[in-house]
Amino acid sequence: MPTKRALLIGAVETTRIAFEAIARHPAWDMAAIVTLDPALAGRHSDHVDLRPAARERGCPVIHVDNINREESLSAIRDAGADIAFVMGWSQICGAAFRALFHDRVIGYHPAALPRLRGRAAIPWTILQQEPITAGTLFWIDAGTDTGDIVDQQYFHVAPDETAATLYAKHMRALAVMLDRALERIAAGEMPRMVQDESCATWAARRTPADGLIDWRRSAGDILRLIRATGRPYPGAFTRLGGADLRIWAAAPSDMGGRHAALPGQVVARTADGFTVLCGQATALIVTQWSGPDKPPKLHAILGD
Repeated sequence: MPTKRALLIGAVETTRIAFEAIARHPAWDMAAIVTLDPALAGRHSDHVDLRPAARERGCPVIHVDNINREESLSAIRDAGADIAFVMGWSQICGAAFRALFHDRVIGYHPAALPRLRGRAAIPWTILQQEPITAGTLFWIDAGTDTGDIVDQQYFHVAPDETAATLYAKHMRALAVMLDRALERIAAGEMPRMVQDESCATWAARRTPADGLIDWRRSAGDILRLIRATGRPYPGAFTRLGGADLRIWAAAPSDMGGRHAALPGQVVARTADGFTVLCGQATALIVTQWSGPDKPPKLHAILGD
């Protein structure tokens, strides 16, 4: 079968997975990688520098800050690709960009489209307590995550799922789907399944500030926030002595009903962690944190 030329756009782990899938398929050639200059790596909490992998395979690298600028479009046009794969890029693909590929632009969304269209799908999957989710490959159109589906890979979301473990599941699903999709497209197929609009839901953008803990919530709600916003994301946090204390891991405690204390008050402390009273007479034990080197003092109130 004739070789297909792919243009890959992205700057995160998703992009790396896609690069490896395209590079190992005998019917595909990598025309170029379009990615962020490392100086702009702060745009993504899970940024991956793709230059070493590209150099190893002799793949051109195009650095852009916006794929819709004319100078970016010119460089992308000159790469001479048949299909673009947008994997881990937060900008909307404009009409001029899509026209370069006759709307043959494939994206990846870490949710079971049409559910959770939009931003921060991995944290929202945990916060919404979705029991099952999927990774979705889809044809990018003028909407936001509204294009026809190329492929989906479903899997369960564990009750104690964290952002890191769910992220890893998505990476495995993406690798499986790309192997299937690359084979089908190379053989001349263009798989398309229209999304069911009656099942659509939307996920709003999240910022680091959304990780602020409200200790008046129940321990279960707070633990869910900690799991949803942990690495590779900025994490859940509270305030202690005017500084941010980021909480990366915690566990339920049965001490909530035994203490007369305010939500956010530290009711027990050991060298390895500390227990905080939460709303609804619940409590949690903080086991991993960053910020202050020592656990808060007994009876300190967090969130000041």
